[in-house]
Amino acid sequence: MSEPKSAERKAPAKTASGEMARKPASSAEVDAFLKQVRTLQPAASGRGRLIFAMDATMSRQPSWDLALTLQSEMFRAVKEVGGLDVQLVYFRGFNECQTSRWVGDPDALARLMRQVHCEGGHTQIRKVLTHARSETQKTKVNALVYVGDCMEENIDDLSQLAGELGLVGVPVFLFQEGHDSRAARAFKEIARLSRGAYCRFDAGSSAQLRELLTAVAVYASGGRKALQHLSDETRSGAAVRLLEQLG
Repeated sequence: MSEPKSAERKAPAKTASGEMARKPASSAEVDAFLKQVRTLQPAASGRGRLIFAMDATMSRQPSWDLALTLQSEMFRAVKEVGGLDVQLVYFRGFNECQTSRWVGDPDALARLMRQVHCEGGHTQIRKVLTHARSETQKTKVNALVYVGDCMEENIDDLSQLAGELGLVGVPVFLFQEGHDSRAARAFKEIARLSRGAYCRFDAGSSAQLRELLTAVAVYASGGRKALQHLSDETRSGAAVRLLEQLG
């Protein structure tokens, strides 16, 4: 992470045993699903890289179990697609933002995600976008997925960062829980400027969300060409929706 590190908080990283190792918790990421744009190239290693960020602030507590179930669909989709390394990021509490190491085991990240609980605090989406920009400067990041329900930051600041991600080919795929209108406006603008996509989900969205996340995973691992192939072969409505938003 490229932002100042906290002297008290520690950011977890995956160890060989699958446990979280502690390291300085610099600015990390947010909750929510972010997206990706254009014909992104697969990572130089031959594997795509996807950042999965989620908001773990207290406003999400009432539906947290449902959200975790739906978000777990992302990791099932990633496992099926294969060829994809994922990094988990979440924020909560007083300026706490955590990030895992890049791992190729979706099941391990799903188990880690289920250990996260909500704490009161404000959104830290700026940290998530800044982190994604920093990570792709090291090694190409193919997509950013963000899952959240609200937005309590300066939309102009977030728009600037979203535009910068769009310029370096990191589309943000945002998935909104609930109907907060301010968050919807911000998420749609972030998606537009990063050349990503936006979608709202709720208790009845499980099947649709899984299809959408599968499409995102396919895109992150193989770019627009792979997403088009998925659309042609399976007639996936989710793939078509993403292709339409990607322009």
